[in-house]
Amino acid sequence: MDSGIIFNVQRYTIHDGPGLRTEFFLKGCPLRCPWCGNPESQKSNIELGIYSKKCIGVEKCGDCIQVCKQQSLLFSEDGKIHSIDKKKCVNCRLCAKICPSVAIKEWGKVMSVEDCMEIVRKDKHFYETSGGGVTISGGDPLVQVEFVVKLFKACRLEKIHTCFESDFHAKFNKVEKLLPYTDLFIADLKHMDSLIHKQFTGVGNELILECLEQLAKTGIPIILRIPIIPNFNDTQKNMEQTADFILNNMNNNVRTLQLLSFMRLGEEKYKSLNLPYPMQDLEVDREVLTQKVHKYVEYFSSRGIHAIAGTKEKHI
Repeated sequence: MDSGIIFNVQRYTIHDGPGLRTEFFLKGCPLRCPWCGNPESQKSNIELGIYSKKCIGVEKCGDCIQVCKQQSLLFSEDGKIHSIDKKKCVNCRLCAKICPSVAIKEWGKVMSVEDCMEIVRKDKHFYETSGGGVTISGGDPLVQVEFVVKLFKACRLEKIHTCFESDFHAKFNKVEKLLPYTDLFIADLKHMDSLIHKQFTGVGNELILECLEQLAKTGIPIILRIPIIPNFNDTQKNMEQTADFILNNMNNNVRTLQLLSFMRLGEEKYKSLNLPYPMQDLEVDREVLTQKVHKYVEYFSSRGIHAIAGTKEKHI
């Protein structure tokens, strides 16, 4: 697969791998985590997002109405677009291409390996001076693994560090394709109880745990992340079971365990997709949550696991 569907490209990032990095976010994910900060990443196809506040209004513009043969665009009383009738829309996306104010946004773009490498080469000097490189994230890029393999091959030929971030809900034979071309893996470890995992994310954790166990045997550096989500995984029991898994099943072959506090991300994106924000009713005492995260960091450290709060490592 020489091309992939990418919904975002971020240059000069510092949080997902060492040094300054170029990060490509790929469409498609088998999980449906209610705290997801990138709901536009979940479906594999290119989608349309609506940002009503940016709309000029039908009286001053109306270009989108002219190109929509399905009459699927819906407008509020003030003449601004507010949503799309998905039953009528055929996803031709002509309305987004013609919209002068980007009130209609295409979430996703087809990019070839060479398209990506043209962006990467612009920052090669920064990789060399900072120890950075290229990170692939999502969504879950295992959905488009064949494309990632070709992109990482191209990076490897030009001696560019590669990092792959995933939920790892897949058979390990998919991950094996990446092993010769990946310098660092980043993985989420959300919950050790498969039933609770499925209740909140839509899938069990068996494939994830199997992948992590097999990945630990390869010797390739791994960063594990636990998003600390109130009422989901923020219990001492879950942390103890997680520590047991890291020590016993992964032989503690984890470079760093990063504990991340829940953040209310993605609300505007959910609205743009005409979806309710699943965490709307969750009230979080930020100080209490921060204290809990630091308590868990101390616990993992006491078990001999290198753990930190957040993503910033002092030595990477």
